[in-house]
Amino acid sequence: MTRVLVVDDEPQILRTLRINLQARDYEVVTAGSGRSALQAATDTQPDLVVLDLGLPDMDGVEVVRSLRTWTSVPILILSGRLNSQAKVEALDAGADDYVTKPFNVDELFARVRAVTRRTGEPEHPEPVRIGDWLVDAEDRTARRVDGAGPGDASGEADGEDGRLHLTPTEWQLLQALVRHPGRLVGQRQLLQEVWGPTYVEQTHYLRQYMKTLRRKLEPDPSRPRHLITEAGMGYRFQP
Repeated sequence: MTRVLVVDDEPQILRTLRINLQARDYEVVTAGSGRSALQAATDTQPDLVVLDLGLPDMDGVEVVRSLRTWTSVPILILSGRLNSQAKVEALDAGADDYVTKPFNVDELFARVRAVTRRTGEPEHPEPVRIGDWLVDAEDRTARRVDGAGPGDASGEADGEDGRLHLTPTEWQLLQALVRHPGRLVGQRQLLQEVWGPTYVEQTHYLRQYMKTLRRKLEPDPSRPRHLITEAGMGYRFQP
């Protein structure tokens, strides 16, 4: 059974999450402060932490940093802070995703499933469908799905062999996203993974390459369904 540590100083939120998690067969541990959360994490070794940022004794970002010194447990931030800077700080500290209060329960549990799925991800993920393409990001191949329409009129996106042609950098960026289906991947993480640590401030690289990937992969690049922007935070591959 998956064990979830829920950290929030609002008793009603703790109660709501405990009831909903237990109804979905999760084991639940709760904490109302940052220090008690760190102790509970040490004692119970949870499979997931759902963490509020506004705690009475310490900031939730500090809790994330403390956890990341010794554990890679998935951390889902649940907070009423609306400014993107708070979200970016939490993600840069090591959080995996962010849900804003008030929250929709179905969306919350979709995010819970996404962040916990990473611990069981295979080394070589299965090919994924993006628009009219079946993409194997690890092998760097993509073929048009049978029955789909013709390729890009310019020929750039659909070669004579029926495959999608991406540059090495485009493949690296796509790999970094599809390895974590449904998860928010932060801008700094993507920049470091694809371009290296000296490029973590060059967010215009991401905008440029994501625009190109959408043009090649999404049926309607202006309304992407699979390569989603989370403004000010990062990007998400939505299967």
